[in-house]
Amino acid sequence: NIPVLEKSADGLGIISISAEHDGVVRRVPAIIAAGSKVYSALPIEMLRVAVQLSTGKRRSPIVRSIKEAATGNILVEKVQLSRNFSVPTDRRGNINIFFRPHDQDLYVSATDILSEKTPAKKIAGNFVLIGTSALGLKDIRSTPLDASIPGVEIHANVLENVLTGNQLSRLPDSTGIEILEIFLAGILLIILMPITGAYWSLIVVVSSIAILGGYTWQEYQAQELIDLSYPILSTFLIYAVLVLMNYAKTSSEKRQIRSAFSQYLSPALVEQVAGDPERLQLGGEMRDMTFLFCDVRGFTTISESFKSNPQGLTRLINRLLTPLTDVILARSGTIDKYMGDCIMAFWNAPLDDPGHVKHACESALIMFHELDELNRELEEEARADGKEPLPLKVGVGLNTGECVVGNMGSEQRFDYSVLGDAVNLAARLEGQSKNYGVDIVIGEDTYQIAKQSFATIELDLIAVKGKEEAVQIYALLGDEKQKEDASFQKLCEQHETMLRTYRSQDWGGARRLINDCRLFDTRLEVLYEMYDERIEQYLIEPPGEDWDGVYVATTK
Repeated sequence: NIPVLEKSADGLGIISISAEHDGVVRRVPAIIAAGSKVYSALPIEMLRVAVQLSTGKRRSPIVRSIKEAATGNILVEKVQLSRNFSVPTDRRGNINIFFRPHDQDLYVSATDILSEKTPAKKIAGNFVLIGTSALGLKDIRSTPLDASIPGVEIHANVLENVLTGNQLSRLPDSTGIEILEIFLAGILLIILMPITGAYWSLIVVVSSIAILGGYTWQEYQAQELIDLSYPILSTFLIYAVLVLMNYAKTSSEKRQIRSAFSQYLSPALVEQVAGDPERLQLGGEMRDMTFLFCDVRGFTTISESFKSNPQGLTRLINRLLTPLTDVILARSGTIDKYMGDCIMAFWNAPLDDPGHVKHACESALIMFHELDELNRELEEEARADGKEPLPLKVGVGLNTGECVVGNMGSEQRFDYSVLGDAVNLAARLEGQSKNYGVDIVIGEDTYQIAKQSFATIELDLIAVKGKEEAVQIYALLGDEKQKEDASFQKLCEQHETMLRTYRSQDWGGARRLINDCRLFDTRLEVLYEMYDERIEQYLIEPPGEDWDGVYVATTK
């Protein structure tokens, strides 16, 4: 201070103003301790001097406080300036300022006073604060209502609040309201996050804060102070924690799904499943699915030729199963399991596949193209080693129907697999492929869809081993191009006529038609030879007038 001014002054007030963490001034301390002395804030000191001048008695400000029963803490209540005049504060001795909008008309330029342009009566009888307003003097502050005002105006606001009684005050239950806001926000987020996800939860949070902000502003206008900073910070902290927890949970689920399904599905399908785990019903569900069984024919003979070279047998099986598996996975199939030389696969789980019958049939046909390529490689390798080539042959069974699909096994180990009669029938159909001399045998439900896009013919009406009810079985011979071939269509007509004749027990007519059918497709030679042998047997032992054309299989 300038000594001559300090000596002439009736009081000394502190002009220090501290902004909060966001740079905004919302409150000022009523009193400040400096060493062993206690000083009042400038507005409080001005009021103390005014009281002293009006009463003629010099009196220092008295800090009134109370002791909190629960904690024993000393809480400031007010600053007493006289017996009948006091300034309320918060528990820390701060004055919460109820700001008025900046009004330039309340300012008087120092040059106007010195040049006597401002009449003395405008100043007489008023509290006058002298301060700076130039930006370069660095006394510009931010308030909740104005981004930049001179610091002296903050003291003027405090002075006006005290004189008019328009101070901001906190209700006794303000802290409780703020804690309740935090609690309700936390409960709301905990409920919403799993249901709506992070994005919509954030929308709800922001909307809730906007509503609370409106309520707080309404209370502010009524000079009641509710501090939203802690509820807002706490809400976003809760939101961030829940997002991180949800992210960790989702990441863990995706890792588990990738680990569980990487052996069954193609990488692309694994990512689809991991991206939307809700599409899975791992606990078990009924689905209409298509099943494929593929088994190597004559595997015993093959394994015996590798008796002294088990590693070679393993490599051979891997060379076979790898391309066949790739074909299945590339067409949305799921590998259920490998059983030695057998592949079990299915379609339409875990992800929906409306074209599961088509994809299964395409896979079965392409598998034989891959097998032909592998056999060519094996033949070249065998001849290079001076050995007799041993071609690989497989049979495929396809069937469509409802089954249970989900995680099955024990608590220690389980697999994503299928269970049901439709699955068992697919396995039986694979076994019949060798008996009928065709590569791919399909069931009735598969045929009803496949016949629209693939070349198929009926094989028989058969009661497979283990089932009493007869089923119609069909051969899948080729794609749509072969289906539209004129020669194949002629074969279908002749073949259907042959079956009707055979089931009507016209054995001679059936034999003539069998000979006609043989001219169209040599792949069906085993089939027609089998029917010839049956007819020969029926000529010796007729099946009876009540025979319904069903053949009872005695082998799988």
